[in-house]
Amino acid sequence: MLAEKGTTMICVTHEMACARDVSDRAAYCHKGIMAEIGTPEQLFNAPQQEVTQQFLSSVR
Repeated sequence: MLAEKGTTMICVTHEMACARDVSDRAAYCHKGIMAEIGTPEQLFNAPQQEVTQQFLSSVR
């Protein structure tokens, strides 16, 4: 309902499939720093940062 009204929401999760499926934008935070921000497609399918690539390969 909130998304339909255009309300901005931030969801923090370790559930990667959920994050990929429900996000318009996704971010990976490493040691308290936003390491990478992009569309779910970009972040999950073609991450640019090595720390993001390492994390995703460890959870797949």
